[in-house]
This record gives sequence, C-alpha cells and structure tokens, in this order.
Amino acid sequence: MAVSALDSRIFRNLFGTQEIRDVFTDEAYVQRMIDVEAALARAQSNCGLIPGEAGDAITQALSTINIDYDKLSHDTDIVGYPVLPLVEQLVPGTPSDMAKYIHWGATTQDIMDNASVLQMRAGLAVVQRQLQELIGTLTQLSKSHRDTPMAGRTHLQHALPCTFGYKCAVYLSSILRHADRLRDIQKRCLLVQFGGAAGTLASLGSDDTGVRVRAALARELGLADPPITWHVVRDNVAEILNFLALVGGSLGKIAYDIMIMSSNELGEVSEPFVPHRGASSTMPQKRNPISSEVVLAASKLLRANAGLGLDAMVADFERASGPWHLEWVAIPEAFVLAGGALHQTNFALGGLVVHTGAMAANLCSTRGLIVGEAVMMGLAPFVGRQPAHDLVYEACRASIEERRPLLDVLRERPQVTAQVPADKLAALCDPTNYFGSSQRMVDHMVRVAESQGLGADGTI
Repeated sequence: MAVSALDSRIFRNLFGTQEIRDVFTDEAYVQRMIDVEAALARAQSNCGLIPGEAGDAITQALSTINIDYDKLSHDTDIVGYPVLPLVEQLVPGTPSDMAKYIHWGATTQDIMDNASVLQMRAGLAVVQRQLQELIGTLTQLSKSHRDTPMAGRTHLQHALPCTFGYKCAVYLSSILRHADRLRDIQKRCLLVQFGGAAGTLASLGSDDTGVRVRAALARELGLADPPITWHVVRDNVAEILNFLALVGGSLGKIAYDIMIMSSNELGEVSEPFVPHRGASSTMPQKRNPISSEVVLAASKLLRANAGLGLDAMVADFERASGPWHLEWVAIPEAFVLAGGALHQTNFALGGLVVHTGAMAANLCSTRGLIVGEAVMMGLAPFVGRQPAHDLVYEACRASIEERRPLLDVLRERPQVTAQVPADKLAALCDPTNYFGSSQRMVDHMVRVAESQGLGADGTI
C-alpha cells in the first residue's frame, strides 16, 4: 500500500515517471548491493587478497541468486540495516569453499553507499537526458519567438517591452548551467566507497592492499577512486541533492511564469491541449495548467530534500549515529521528483501554445506607459535625466487618469515637443523599438546551446 504521492497508483505519474522510479525500487537497490558484493570479490581476487578464482565464482553464483524479500524485510527490521540479512541469503547460494569470501573486509555502509552511488549515477543519466531535451525545446522557442513582442513585467506590473524569445532564452541560460553542473558532478561526486569498520581499511592489513582493492573496486564499478574514505563526509551526496533542488528551482520559475501567463486576464500561453486535462468537476470551461502546478509543487519538495542532505552531512566521529538515514528518504524522493518535474516541463514547453496576439494586445494595453523609460531616455540629453523623469512621470499620470495614450499626452507638452521631433517622439512611443540588446542576447544563447551538441532542429 502506497503512503506517498510518489508511489501512489493515483498520483505517481504526476510526480514521477516509471523510468526514474525503476532506478530506485527495492529490487533495483538490492540488485545494486549484490552487484557491489560481486565487484568487491572480483577486485579482491585481482589484487591477490582472496583466491584468484573466487571473484568469478562468486559473481557467477550471485548472478542467479533468488532473494526472499519477505525474509529480507523481516530481518532488516531486526538488524536495522539490509546488508547482513542480504549476505546471509547470498552465502547459501554460493559454493561453500568460496562463500566465505563474500563481503570480505567490508562493512555495511560500504555496500549501501556504493549501491546508492550506482543508483544516483543511473538517475543522473536520466536527468541529463531530460535536461538535454529541455535545452532543445527552449532553444527552438528562443529562435522561433526571438522577435515576438510582449510586456516585460516587474513586481507583476508592466516594466519594459521584451520578446517571448528573450524570456525563453533566459530560462535556457539556467538549464545550460545545470547541464554544466551535472557534467562536473558526474566527475566529482560519484565516488567509490570502501573503508571497512571505521574507514581505515585495517581489516585488509597495514600495507597498501586496502587502497589497491579500493582502486580495483572503483574500476569494477566505473566510479571514481577517492584518496581517502568519505563515509562520514557527505558533501558529494548533499551536492547531488542540492543540484536536483537547483534544477527544481529553475523549473519552478518557468512553471510559475506559465501559470500566470495562462491566466484569463493575460492569456499569453496555454499548456498543450489534451482532452479533459486540467478539467474542473464543476466548471466545464476550465483548462488548468496542471503540469506547471505539479512542477511548482515538486520544486518545493526538492528544496526540502536538499535540506535533508545538508542535515545528513553533520555526522559524528567515524560512523554516524543516525544522520545517514536521512539520505535513504531524500535520495530516491529527490530523483523521482526531479525526473517527474523535468518530464512535466518538457511536456508543457514541448507543446506550448503561444498566443502572440494576446502578447501584443497586452503590450499595448497600458496605452504606451510601458515606454515611459524610452521617452525619458530620449528626452534626457536635452533637459537632463531628472527633469526628463519628472516630465514623463507627469505625462504618465495624466495618461492614467484621463485614460489616453501616452503619445497623445506627450504631444501636448511643449517641454517635450520643443526638444523631440514628432516622428522621433512617435518612434520612442513604439514599444517594438525598445528591446535593447535582448535579441542579440537571444542569438548568443542559441549559439551557446547549439555549440554544446544541439542540432539546428534542437535534437542531440
């Protein structure tokens, strides 16, 4: 029975995907622990610590092992950790002369940490692919709407004109940085764990056998070999969780914008139409932005799990007395939430309906007030910046109170018309003339995205 929305048969496909959940199932985790035990045996055989044939024999035996999950659950509840109960099930299925070398010199956290790192590596590969899909979509939106005029808003008020392509290119910039961060994380944080009881590898002797085995284990698992045991310094795990929260923050910002822009009062975008998606049980006219709502919720949950990762860093001495357990909750949840949020964002943006007419109408809805800065900057060289500000401020006030176009009000101000010719004043009041460098920045972001391996059509 599910007790979380992430596992619920009702809600789970809103907050995750089957692909990312499969990486973090009980069966997947147990298989990762078995893989680690087999890899450890091979590494120790290769280093001459156990008989040369033991590694392959153990690997072969463990490849066909059948796990009794009810017993594993029962015994884990007693022991508090799943590794000892798991090893007890692995031993009988392994030739008796080789079974004694399973889990040789290792401790519970070695196996669990490596299994978790392998899961995180697989989860990051899913996230990486989803980020690349999002980069392709945002690149296309940036190019397609490079010149689509709309109102830029600050404090939910009209600020200055911009283009929808500029807005999408701003989103794109953060997603490109996440792609860079992910590549760094894959090199820096996916570390093999092998330290024994207190991290010193004393069970393998006082020579270099321990570190040689650790290096061999890293090669077997395809993980980086750290210079020293890291089991009580969890910054690498916390960095991954906080990375996922950063991704969630960017997705939440996009989702929040879409939700507001899709309101009836603005009507500038709509999520893709799917019959009955976002429908109300009582209001037949409703098309709620469901994907964006789910992404916004996920972004908040991701931040909460990032906090658990930071808490788990505060570990006591050479084996933590509890904070480690927080990761058992935070890691699977964070990856499922991140994968689900990326899926929903890719769906929403991949089929986003852009209402360019509404954008243009909204841009002009304040009768030219949005170009107040443009007029001020055009007048400033003649009368000074502050006097120009005051003149335009009074003109804007009159425009609001009299509900008249700003251009008409300005034409009645001798202080303005004496300095600015009529054609130039009209040009200053045209919002499509005041995009600044935004379109050049869009072009630059598109070039950056395409230089990172995207084709002209946004594909990898």
